[in-house]
Amino acid sequence: MRSPPASSEGGGGRNAAGCSLSWLSGPGWIRRNIRVHVRLSSMTGTMSTAGVLVWLGTVVTILSRSHGDRNVYPSAGVLFVHVLEREYFKGEFPPYPKSGDASNDPITFNTNLMGYPDRPGWLRYIQRTPHSDGVLYGSPTAEHVGKPTVIEITAYNRRTFETARHNLVINIMATEEFPLPYQAEFYIKNMNVEEMLASEVLGDFLGAVKNVWQPERLNAINITSALDRGGRVPLPINNLKEGVYVMVGADVPFSSCLREVESPHNQLRCSQEMEPVISCDKKFRAQFHIDWCKISLVDINKVVPVYISRPDPGTGILPEFGEYNPPSESLKSRDYFSDFLITLAIPSAVALVLFFILGYTMCCRREGVEKRNMQTPDIQLVHHSSIQKSTKELRSMSKNREISWPLSTLPVFNPLSGEVVPPIHPDNYETTSMPLMQTQTNLQNQITIPQQRPSGKWYS
Repeated sequence: MRSPPASSEGGGGRNAAGCSLSWLSGPGWIRRNIRVHVRLSSMTGTMSTAGVLVWLGTVVTILSRSHGDRNVYPSAGVLFVHVLEREYFKGEFPPYPKSGDASNDPITFNTNLMGYPDRPGWLRYIQRTPHSDGVLYGSPTAEHVGKPTVIEITAYNRRTFETARHNLVINIMATEEFPLPYQAEFYIKNMNVEEMLASEVLGDFLGAVKNVWQPERLNAINITSALDRGGRVPLPINNLKEGVYVMVGADVPFSSCLREVESPHNQLRCSQEMEPVISCDKKFRAQFHIDWCKISLVDINKVVPVYISRPDPGTGILPEFGEYNPPSESLKSRDYFSDFLITLAIPSAVALVLFFILGYTMCCRREGVEKRNMQTPDIQLVHHSSIQKSTKELRSMSKNREISWPLSTLPVFNPLSGEVVPPIHPDNYETTSMPLMQTQTNLQNQITIPQQRPSGKWYS
């Protein structure tokens, strides 16, 4: 059988933007080779045992190659981008037995350094949704040159709960261009980090920078999300973006356009939170909204290195102190009676004293009615007694009086005799001429209210 193409074992290269890109190609050649063997077996109808063994051996070889390590070769000091394509890992999962769109399974990735729970410090990972590709990106330094970094990539199918694992071997290569002496960092407000990592978008940005800077060599050094710099998550309105910092390096000094932000006039506008006036902003404005107040221009030839003396961390193994000697069994007994008195007895005694004081004040210090009357003047007691007698007399009179009930509270029966009160008017009564308010003289079975005579006597 023909050997698979070289791209099947992982690929890599550098795009026009100057950043190192790598990808994982799909296992389509595996399916094509298996399909060829199936067609051949169906044409022959029967196969010998030796042919079946040869066919199975070939398939196992193909599958073992598909699960082999992928090697990429980024350069130190150059942005490294590795895309984890969902289409590639879909072929690793068995077909789903139930009906559904298998091509849209949610797939997430977990990446870590082999033997460790997390990735190296220079390598970042982002995946916005389970239906989008994952991206590994970062900028390796010269410290990692010649040290192969093995990254374990685990894909999870969130619908079938199947997993697939691959290893990515990152071989960092040294470069003569590292580090480029002039480095500029731009803050782009209308981009997210995964959008900026796309080769087309990053190439357009570096092309615009090259038109402004005019260098011979221009590389993307690093990309950082604004959230990693302490930025706030934008509100989901007006298509707001998180923002991204892009650092590029070149071999020639900064152009006059890039240095316009350092002028006193533009520095004053930045301090007043106003946009500075940059002549070359129109070359970026069509696609990239740059915050020129946050641009950083660094000439590493003028940077004074600062050396920090750090103590030797050592091997991390404690020195030998001999065997552990536990305390003896014959420990001295301790008396806890004093602790008991302090924690329980004293607070209880104080509470008991307070209880007796409060009881004596409430029960034994009461004045009583007799003492109160003795201290009250006689005229006040007589006045109070007369008020009570008048109140009792009025209440007894109100119980004995006989008066007709008002219309608003007229019950359906007579409260005195218990007889049912007949209706005020018969059924055939003309209600159109009925007055709005009825007088009690028109009601039947009512008791008349006694009237007062001028002579001062009451008559019924």
